[in-house]
Amino acid sequence: MIREIRESRGLNQTELAKRAGLQPSAIGHFETGRRKPSWDNILKLANALEVSVDQIMGQTTTVGVTASLQSVLGELSFEDLDLIERFARMLLERKAH
Repeated sequence: MIREIRESRGLNQTELAKRAGLQPSAIGHFETGRRKPSWDNILKLANALEVSVDQIMGQTTTVGVTASLQSVLGELSFEDLDLIERFARMLLERKAH
């Protein structure tokens, strides 16, 4: 999940490492699964990528949604969320044609 988020942000491993205060090789290890990031490193990555810890952990399928947008969405009613979903689907349909 880290790689997908990193790439959606247009960052390479070195740029992400610099933002997170980690070694570029560590990013490579995390992305390939050779090593699991510590909790501290998960927090650093989430902050550097401006996503939630859930996204870093693969608990959501929404890549590219910022923590601030997630916070706003969390405050909306189910009716409002349904409206947003319908609007997003309309945009996808329009894009497909």
